[in-house]
Amino acid sequence: MDIILLERIAKLGQMGDVVKVKDGFARNYLLPQGKALRANAANKQLFEAQKAQLEARNLEEKKEAEGVSDKVDGQTFIIIRQAGDSGQLYGSVSTRDISEAVTAGGCSVERRQVMLDRPIKELGLHTVQINLHPEVEVNVIINVARTEEEAERQARGESIRDDLDDDNAENEDQISAEDIFEDEEAAKSAQEQLADENDEGADNSSDSTASASSENQSETVSEETNADSDKPA
Repeated sequence: MDIILLERIAKLGQMGDVVKVKDGFARNYLLPQGKALRANAANKQLFEAQKAQLEARNLEEKKEAEGVSDKVDGQTFIIIRQAGDSGQLYGSVSTRDISEAVTAGGCSVERRQVMLDRPIKELGLHTVQINLHPEVEVNVIINVARTEEEAERQARGESIRDDLDDDNAENEDQISAEDIFEDEEAAKSAQEQLADENDEGADNSSDSTASASSENQSETVSEETNADSDKPA
């Protein structure tokens, strides 16, 4: 479909350009959003009649966006999410979540202005581009953490992944009786029984060592006696 751009569109053209795009892109996005007109004779005349007004409005909106960009560019916004020990989120952070976080931080942003290739699904610091205006782009940092404390640590440059790995290692190495028995008394009894078995094992080991030593001494005495009896008188 041939369309007339009413504003600058990245990778398409500038205001007033006539470009060809896919029908679906035009019908589902450009035309409903008021970013373009069908390129027919009537709309070309309409654009020429409104060109000066459109350019003035675009210039005003650009100045406003530039003023906002100085405040928001490079800023960090915290989003708290639940996550597993591996750092994988239970769910994801979407363009809507980011727009709400930035808006709550004092800069009104719509979800369509957030340029996100795919939802964020891991803890950490994520750089996200926001188009405040077709000609004004800024980058913000989305700090995704499980708690405010973790977010502060990530902001200082500390890695929480090492802690997650350490926690996983400890969980794998340490299996207590509480992990096996739901009842506290049963767990305590199991621990005491295990301690008794260890003590008995140590006692049995000592007895076996003593017995073996005694048998060795008896065999030595017997061998000496037999040797003496074999000597000629």
